[in-house]
Amino acid sequence: MNRPAAPTATADAEALQAARLSLAQRLLLLAPHEGLHPAAAVPGLMVYRADRLQGSVCSVYEPCVALVVQGSKRVVLGGDTLVYGSTHYLITSLDLPTMATILEASPEQPYLAVVLKLDLREVATLMLGGQLPAPAGTRAGRTPGETPEGSEARQQRAMATGAVTLPLLGAFARLIELAEQPDNAPVLAPLVLREIHYRLLVGEQGGRLRQIAAEGSQGHQIARAIGLLKGRYTEPLRVEDLAREARMSTSTFHHQFKALTAMSPLQYQKQLRLNEARRLMLLHDIDAATAAYRVGYESASQFSREYSRHFGAPPMRDISQLRANAPEVLGA
Repeated sequence: MNRPAAPTATADAEALQAARLSLAQRLLLLAPHEGLHPAAAVPGLMVYRADRLQGSVCSVYEPCVALVVQGSKRVVLGGDTLVYGSTHYLITSLDLPTMATILEASPEQPYLAVVLKLDLREVATLMLGGQLPAPAGTRAGRTPGETPEGSEARQQRAMATGAVTLPLLGAFARLIELAEQPDNAPVLAPLVLREIHYRLLVGEQGGRLRQIAAEGSQGHQIARAIGLLKGRYTEPLRVEDLAREARMSTSTFHHQFKALTAMSPLQYQKQLRLNEARRLMLLHDIDAATAAYRVGYESASQFSREYSRHFGAPPMRDISQLRANAPEVLGA
């Protein structure tokens, strides 16, 4: 008996494209206009749509997976740059301050993305089950647009891109379908969510999730320290206190923190402060000096200098440009 021929790379690519087109049509129904659209039936699932380019958005990425279905995006993390589109997903395993820019969007071809918050408890549960195969392994090369650096450092980052597979895309399609079925979602959505976490864990970037979720690992300890830093970012930073929270020496903590986040603890705190100050000025119409003091700066002039370096313009000019060009951009 003749066995059917194995699917070719071309057939796989065509199947992926057909699945993306089908998913894009569903996303347009869930997101009929620009902005972020949470799926009430599936907590943690969001659809984002942009009909035009909106400039750069600074925010803190929580542990999540972002799947671009149409368009492309650039994300800057510290000194790293990642560019990804519909053939790759972005995975984040720690809270990371970033600057993101949509690169392709138009009324005819809106930028469409699905974002799912990751449940690190689910990741840990799957790992403890002892039935996970080894992850497929990280890429030998790098994503187009990613800043070149040592391969070891790239493999430790808590943010990376991975190639979208048909099974992963199919699981997201089923989850989106359940978002439209609130009666079925409470029972069926947890099963699909478990599948997505599983496929990420055994995929090429699964090691990034495992290093954070494993109790007692250095990644897990850094995550605890980041939680402390986020809660006290307005206070003077003592790296020794964070290292103690992570149960590491100061030098080891500093090295591991930078390996995971692409920035030092001080740079991380600075980005948290600047992002929050920008949000306060834009949404609450307060002046730069007041925003600076609220986020922990003791010098308004130092705040202005660091703000200008980070965002490319002094505080008030930057806020005026945001309001004039894309008033909703900060919430994107």
